[in-house]
Amino acid sequence: MSVKEQVLQAIHRMPSDVSYRDVAEEIAFLSALREAEKDIEEGRVLSNEQMKARIGEWTAG
Repeated sequence: MSVKEQVLQAIHRMPSDVSYRDVAEEIAFLSALREAEKDIEEGRVLSNEQMKARIGEWTAG
């Protein structure tokens, strides 16, 4: 499915009184999901243990 088709489907699922901001946020969410899917496909993922270690580094200070 094309990006345009995905966006149109998302808009059609929204209520009639949706705001421009809500539409923009939905499009941003769809974009973030696609980026995450690409990261997974390309093996750019961390285990839970690796992420916990990174968070520990960020908060130890």
